[in-house]
Amino acid sequence: MNKAVLLAILVGGIVLVIYGVSASESFSSDISRFFTGSPTDKAIWMLVGGIVAIIIGLAGLLRGQAK
Repeated sequence: MNKAVLLAILVGGIVLVIYGVSASESFSSDISRFFTGSPTDKAIWMLVGGIVAIIIGLAGLLRGQAK
């Protein structure tokens, strides 16, 4: 893959994690956490998607440097 694409995936993952943390600390997540014990599904999916994108971006960039 192109390094620019991998870098964009990495940056997108970081942004998703930031928004996921922000969403997990929101009022709606507090209400959800009160009743269910976990934050909203949106917050969880943003965190998971961000972490996966960071892993893909880092793995691709590091694999490209090994060649």
